[in-house]
This record gives sequence, C-alpha cells and structure tokens, in this order.
Amino acid sequence: MNSPKQHIPISQIDLGSNVGDGEGSLQVHLEEDLMQTTAKVFAIYGKGGIGKSTTSSNLSVAFSKLGKRVIQIGCDPKHDSTFTLTKALMPTVIDVLESVEFHAEELRPEDYVFEGYNGVMCVEAGGPPAGTGCGGYVVGQTVKLLKQHHLLDDSDVVIFDVLGDVVCGGFASPLQHAERAMVVTANDFDSIFAMNRIASAIKAKSKNYAVRLGGVIANRSANTDEIDRFNEAVGLKRLAHFPDLDVIRRSRLKKSTLFELSGEEGLTEVCDEYMSLAQQMWDGTEPLPCEPMKDRDLFDFLGFD
Repeated sequence: MNSPKQHIPISQIDLGSNVGDGEGSLQVHLEEDLMQTTAKVFAIYGKGGIGKSTTSSNLSVAFSKLGKRVIQIGCDPKHDSTFTLTKALMPTVIDVLESVEFHAEELRPEDYVFEGYNGVMCVEAGGPPAGTGCGGYVVGQTVKLLKQHHLLDDSDVVIFDVLGDVVCGGFASPLQHAERAMVVTANDFDSIFAMNRIASAIKAKSKNYAVRLGGVIANRSANTDEIDRFNEAVGLKRLAHFPDLDVIRRSRLKKSTLFELSGEEGLTEVCDEYMSLAQQMWDGTEPLPCEPMKDRDLFDFLGFD
C-alpha cells in the first residue's frame, strides 16, 4: 500500500477510468458510497480574495438560524475558512493525520471537528505546504473521515469553502460531493473573468457528477450591472447581492460573523440577505444551463468605452 508521502509516477496511474473528467485528467475518484449523503451539499467558489470564506461562514450561520445542522469544510491550505465561527485557527485534518502517522482509525470526531457560533460544526481540511502536493487528496480524506464517523448523514447542510485555483485538485474534489456550486464574484473584470473559468470547470465536471451550477453571489460591489449583463449572456442567475460595506471587512478583523455584531450601518439588511439566500438554497435552485464564453470573447464582452 502506498503511504501518503510516497511519490507515485504518473506512468503508474491508470487514466482509463478518468477519461470522463477530460483528457489527461488525474482527478482522484472516490468510492461511490463516500459520495452519497442525505445532507444538502453546496460548494462555494470564486477567485482568490473575493470573500468566499466570509460568505461561507455567514451562510452557515444563516442555515443554522433556519434550524439546520450545518458542517462547514474549509478546503484551502491556509485553513482560515472557519475562524470567524470558532474565534481561533483550528487544527487541520492533515495536521491530526500527521500526528497519528496517518492511521485514520485512531482519530475521533473531536480531534478535527469543532463547534462554532450557533452550533455550526467546523472542519479545516488544510493541505500540503505550497508546491509540495495536491489539496485534492486532503479534501478526499476529510470527506472519508466525516463519512466514517457518520457526521455527514447527521447533518442537514454541508458547505465546502473552496480555494480559488481552478487547476488544483483541491478545487475539483468538492465537485464530487456537491449538489449545487455557487460562485462568488464582484462587479469587476477580474472577478467576472475568473467566474467564467470556474463555470467552465464546473460544467465539465457535471458531465460525470451530480453537481450543477446553482447561481451567482455578488459580493463587495455597489452595483451589479456587469455581473447581470454577463449572467444574461451565459445563462447564469444572481441569487444575492452584498454591497461593499465596511462592517463586512471589519467582521473578519473582529473574528466574528455578521450575525454577532450590532449597531452597524447596513448590518440588518446584509443579515436579512444572507437569510434569504439560505432559504433559497434550502428550497432548491434550478440547475443553470450555463454556456461559458471563450476567454477572448469574454475579454471583448467586458470592454468599456
């Protein structure tokens, strides 16, 4: 049996079973039973720094306030997805696996799952040091542990907060589990350009997995005109709009979710928008028949006079 740190030459990897993921794909496929759960599973995507973790954490709280049992899984090696819920940087799954020399059977749920604000259960998958490995392995191991300890089936909602790199296995791995993928974007060129690439990747994976694009979350934007114009052109739909408010930025500095703050301008409206978004997602969003643009076409489409 190969150890987690053992190098496996590409020539020894059977690509035949992965052809459906695209020519040359090295995507690690999970056992069928690990991909099945009674919970509603959502994956939150967007370019790096767009506010995915802020969105994920506040969305998790909104679901919990709807009475749902929620698990949030941070998929970035920075392991900073859940600290506004837990008020601390939690040990990662890869950390605790290393502490037992990767004997996963020795782990207990309390070793890697931590309760955050309003009962949201928090997991940080973690990842290898930069340039040394693939985040997809760690996400897969995290799901395997949660499944073995029956935590997925004891939840109503699972939220994957996914890193922004569209070519990393850590990006693709949550798509094997999610029912809907949501894309966080801003009303600017770079964010919409990244959203288009992300939509292309999700569409490719949807040929072999149940995941479908569920909608767009506008973030850090006073207006949504360019987002809406792009959505109309490719077949996407905006589900929520969070303006560029200082209270949202400062909530991270306060290590707090928005629902724990008070007396701030615009705060009530933002929390209400998160509650509305959570209800929409729980009720079910229609799969969107998105047709992403070619890069050069999008470049011309987003031009300004």
